[in-house]
Amino acid sequence: MRGFKRQTRFRAAFGRGQRAPRDSGSNLRRDFWGKLRGALAHLPFAEELLAAYYCAFDRATPTQAKAAFVAAIAYFVLPFDAIPDMLPIIGFTDDAAVLAATIKLVASHITPEHRQAAREKLQELNNQ
Repeated sequence: MRGFKRQTRFRAAFGRGQRAPRDSGSNLRRDFWGKLRGALAHLPFAEELLAAYYCAFDRATPTQAKAAFVAAIAYFVLPFDAIPDMLPIIGFTDDAAVLAATIKLVASHITPEHRQAAREKLQELNNQ
């Protein structure tokens, strides 16, 4: 029963049609989705990035893990990178490295629900 309550709460937080509260990084969320849609074909780590995104904005995620994931997502979104994202093949390597390091540090907080939501959203984005 406990898993069901967590899953229901998770879906309520990330369900379609839910608006982000103004005080929880709505600019970061908007910029994240815009950049993800534009770079989806070039991102081999898109599913991990989405799982990290869902974990970062899940209320059940501890604050330390949220901070780490938000920092990694912000690095992905910000236009100033160590390696510009416009460069073919190597453009997203720094983003992938930051995300991989963050996931290694706080991977235990990414739940199967986060990964499932990431898969579903990625499939939805690919079908658009």
